[in-house]
Amino acid sequence: MASADRRCRAAVLGSPIAHSLSPVLHRAAYAELGLTHWTYDRFEVDEDGLAAFMAGLDPTWAGLSLTMPLKRAVIPLLDSISATAASVEAVNTVVLTEDGRRTGDNTDIPGMVAALRERGVEKAESAAVLGAGATASSALAALSKICAGPVTAYVRSPERAREMRGWGERLGVDVRTADWAEAGQALGAPLVVATTPAGTTDALAAAVPERPGMLFDVLYDPWPTRLAADWAARGGAVVGGLDLLVHQAVLQVEQMTGRAPAPLPAMRLAGEAALAGR
Repeated sequence: MASADRRCRAAVLGSPIAHSLSPVLHRAAYAELGLTHWTYDRFEVDEDGLAAFMAGLDPTWAGLSLTMPLKRAVIPLLDSISATAASVEAVNTVVLTEDGRRTGDNTDIPGMVAALRERGVEKAESAAVLGAGATASSALAALSKICAGPVTAYVRSPERAREMRGWGERLGVDVRTADWAEAGQALGAPLVVATTPAGTTDALAAAVPERPGMLFDVLYDPWPTRLAADWAARGGAVVGGLDLLVHQAVLQVEQMTGRAPAPLPAMRLAGEAALAGR
């Protein structure tokens, strides 16, 4: 096998990982691109096991996708990270080069921007973010590129509020914070980004306004969430977690394989079929 063909292995790491759709998406891309010798697997890896896993990678490995809780834990194990990843201190993509270097990137941020643009959202006058975890910081980074006005983050504690305001200062976003008890008010924003775990926003569904704007709910399983279903029932536009997952995976495939453009339609169809079968 030629040296250029040796790098043909990739995988997604995280804990828990059994639910991940990444293998479905990446394998669909490989099939469409004719990369029949490429493989993409999933491995249950926590923070304690990450260094040992990466130490065991041989020259056949081309890249890794990372989910929680590894997006920050991986940074000390890399040779370099992109400015995008550095902006939120989170890496979801590792590319292993032929010369042995390990470079980190964050495709969640451009993936969010691309998913919104696909639905016609190029600019927003203001926005609201539900939640304050790692995905919320990526959402702020994405909003820094499309939101002209303030972003209000609805959080559960003063500590989380300080964190979100800190991310706003770092990313150049006018972040204002409000208590989670007032989260129903978030739904009146022209763009609402829900970054919370499954079930967290169910109680907010009753507060969906008569004429809702755009909802970006990062969950994809279960789908639709109660909030997304009620939002759509009132005529609001909805971007879902599968949209985000596909767009960030497209960028990962392109970086790991060196083949572009990645086949987004085939990847989305594979993801939809996998979710329908659950």
